[in-house]
Amino acid sequence: MRSALAAAAVTAATIGPASADTIEIRHNGETPAVIGAPNNFTGHAVISPMYPPNDFTRTNVGLVDFAPGARTTWHTHPAGQMLIVTAGRGWIQEEGKERRVIEPGDVVWIPVGVKHWHGATNKTSMSHIALTYMKSEQNVDWLEPVSDEQYR
Repeated sequence: MRSALAAAAVTAATIGPASADTIEIRHNGETPAVIGAPNNFTGHAVISPMYPPNDFTRTNVGLVDFAPGARTTWHTHPAGQMLIVTAGRGWIQEEGKERRVIEPGDVVWIPVGVKHWHGATNKTSMSHIALTYMKSEQNVDWLEPVSDEQYR
């Protein structure tokens, strides 16, 4: 199943392909934001595509804003993911391990195939830039929702 970020990248790609021989600027707002799909997110999450994957970057880039209590479902990435927290306070949890706090300036690397979730805390919003790497035109495998018990 494709992520909302990947679906938004398809829209972003209509702006035009990246060039290997000149500087390119993608202006804020050129690609519309989308609401996180309910089967991939619990609560309110907004995905703002920033840059689509292409032959040079092979990376999908987007800003994700989570309202308090919002989070992803459990998921994995076939080529890994990097998160750069830009605002608020959030949580990330790897399956079988303790939930961890993430805050502005934190950079998180999620290795290939590691089952995890991330989102805002129950009392604060959180925003991060997600760099999701592509493998065979796929960047995420969405799994089951994070239960309220797991989230607490």
